[in-house]
Amino acid sequence: MPSVWHTATVVALQDETPRTKTLRLRLDEPSGHQAGQHYVVRLTAPDGYTASRSYSVASPPDGGNEIDLTVERLDDGEVSTFLHDVLEVGDELDVRGPIGGYFVWHATTPALLLGGGSGLVPLMAMLRLARASAGDPAPAALVHLLVSVRSPDDLYYMAELNDRADATVLYTRTTPPSWSRPAGRLTAADVLPHLRDDQSIFVCGSAPFTNAVGDLLVDLGVTPERARFERFGPSA
Repeated sequence: MPSVWHTATVVALQDETPRTKTLRLRLDEPSGHQAGQHYVVRLTAPDGYTASRSYSVASPPDGGNEIDLTVERLDDGEVSTFLHDVLEVGDELDVRGPIGGYFVWHATTPALLLGGGSGLVPLMAMLRLARASAGDPAPAALVHLLVSVRSPDDLYYMAELNDRADATVLYTRTTPPSWSRPAGRLTAADVLPHLRDDQSIFVCGSAPFTNAVGDLLVDLGVTPERARFERFGPSA
C-alpha cells in the first residue's frame, strides 16, 4: 500500500546528464505501479532527522519488482545531493508508493505527451509502455512525445529519443550541430502535426512550461477534459 514504507535496494546507477542520474531500485515485492505514478524516497539521519522527496517512475509497468527513478541534483536539495554524491549500489532506501491516480496513462487510448525538462520522467514511463505494447491496446504508432529542453546537455534518455519516429526533441537555447529546427520554445507548429482528436494529452514540467502549454492547447481548440497536467516545483 502507498501508505507503507518499504526498503528498496539500489541495484544500478546510471548518469543521464551531468546533473541527473537514474536509480534502479529493487523492491521486496512487485511495484504494481502505473505509467505516470511516483514514489517518495525518505532519508533518515543518525539523530533521527528525516527528509523526503517525491520522484516519478521512469520505467514502464512490467509486473516486476524493480523501478527506475530519475533524480536531478539540486545544489540545495537535502535528498538529491545525497542520492547523487553518496548513494552506491547495494545501499538501501526507504520508499513509499506507488502514488498518484490522476496523471496516469492506462495504455487504452492514443496519447500525446508534452514534457519540459525534468517533466519528461513520468512521460518516459508512458512512452516506454507504448513501445513495449504489441498491437492493441496502445500501439506505439498512436503515442507521440514532444520534449522541450534547453540544450543537448539537458536531455535525459538521449539514446532512446533521438532519431525515433515517436519522439520529437525541441531545444530552447542551444541545438546540436546541423539540427533542423532552430532553438526556440514549443509552438503550435510543433504540436499540430501530432495532434489527434482521439488523444489523451499529458503535460508535465515546471509551472511556466505547463501554463504556456495549457494556453497553447486552448488556442488549438483542445477541450480541457482531454488534457492532464502535472507541475514540478523547485523541490520536486
